[in-house]
Amino acid sequence: MKIIDMHCDTISKLCECKGTCLRKNDFCVDIEKLKKGNYAAQFFAMFIYLKNGKDPLETCLHMIDRCYVELDKNRNDIQIAKNYDDMVENQSEEKISAFLTIEEGAAIKGKVENLRNFYRLGVRLMTLTWNFPNEIGYPNCKEEFMNKGLTDFGKEVVFEMNRLGMIIDTSHLSDGGFYDVAKLSKKSFVASHSNARAVTDHSRNLTDDMIKILSEKGGVMGINFEKNFLGNDGMSRVEHMVKHIKHIKNVGGIDVIALGTDFDGISPELEIKDAGEMDKLIFALQRTGFSEDDIEKK
Repeated sequence: MKIIDMHCDTISKLCECKGTCLRKNDFCVDIEKLKKGNYAAQFFAMFIYLKNGKDPLETCLHMIDRCYVELDKNRNDIQIAKNYDDMVENQSEEKISAFLTIEEGAAIKGKVENLRNFYRLGVRLMTLTWNFPNEIGYPNCKEEFMNKGLTDFGKEVVFEMNRLGMIIDTSHLSDGGFYDVAKLSKKSFVASHSNARAVTDHSRNLTDDMIKILSEKGGVMGINFEKNFLGNDGMSRVEHMVKHIKHIKNVGGIDVIALGTDFDGISPELEIKDAGEMDKLIFALQRTGFSEDDIEKK
């Protein structure tokens, strides 16, 4: 059974830690672990932290360059993918597909031409906000932001991402921003690494209404392995993941469920410690009564 993970922060780790590489490292994601976990594709986020004083555009370009350097070194095992056909071709050559994403819309610095240039560099998904307000909209980390929607520029970004064919990611986005995307986007959008708020009451998770809308729009939400988004006992547990998955299936159907681990960007208290241990979740879903077809869709 092949795995597709819509979100990890491994490239950030590689850029932060000198002497590390994508082939084999002590992080949650490397090529050896992806192969062990039987991955078809990994979405690699270029995560931008706005409060470190660095230029977000320059930082993002540096991370993309590092990503390409690592992919080139390991071209026999992993290859960039820009669409579904690329992924199918990579699979035929027994290669893992790497999709490039941006986690923080401030990377485009309020200019759609930067968005277009990132698309030309191979970026196929952008998370509109992280935990700080930006030119596009507001995050869901503070109550004061939750009902605020997209800015005028944010609405322009939605239209341009639709035109380009770049996936709009609403994880981290305020509730008001989510509903603006749902109203404005002519194409399916995603919440690449978010869980169910009805199961774990955290603002980073989606309400049942959001899950229904996402499903109706043909989008998906990736189950996030962060302990605080899964439960309240200080540990990221498989049983918590299954609980969220069952709830989301009941609310929005099986097709809305995807995987967005957030590996290398979350707390270390993990029952599934890395990409090589995804069989733990598969076995748990099988024991709970999920069919092979259901698990394959997820």
